Amino acid sequence: MPENSALETPLEELPERSRQVAEALQAAGVRPLVRRLDDSARTAALAAEALGCGVGAIANSLVFMAGETPVLVLTSGRHRVATKALASRLGLPRLDRADPDQVRAATGQAIGGVAPLGHPSPLTTVVDEALADYDRIWAAAGTPDTIFPTTHEELVRVTKGTSLPVAR
Repeated sequence: MPENSALETPLEELPERSRQVAEALQAAGVRPLVRRLDDSARTAALAAEALGCGVGAIANSLVFMAGETPVLVLTSGRHRVATKALASRLGLPRLDRADPDQVRAATGQAIGGVAPLGHPSPLTTVVDEALADYDRIWAAAGTPDTIFPTTHEELVRVTKGTSLPVAR
């Protein structure tokens, strides 16, 4: 589905998790343009294919653990997070990939559909500076088949995140 044909889905037709994300966007002063895709966009490659955009314009929401504290990293789909380098930039001894139970506990959402916001409580968030290379980026909206358009600047603002390089 080309980017411009992904139409906004009415709020009442969205899954509960996606409605929570739409409400969080609205509370942050953003018009929630959540779209439901015909197929799952569980990976950046699938999302990019469904939207007809480059994989780098997909904001992957990844949860890492700094000890017992979850850290949300919104990274461009074009690369992987360099956990040692990012932990150092954040002044942390280490970052470990969260397991599915830790992801759900921290976000209220399952891996493959984790949104940048709409979580049970605020998370320390890092927004990949590489996402600024794109005028429009796409992020999951709480389920593997819902997404919304945004920008790097907007993600930093609505998540109260920090923009940092996350790749090597």
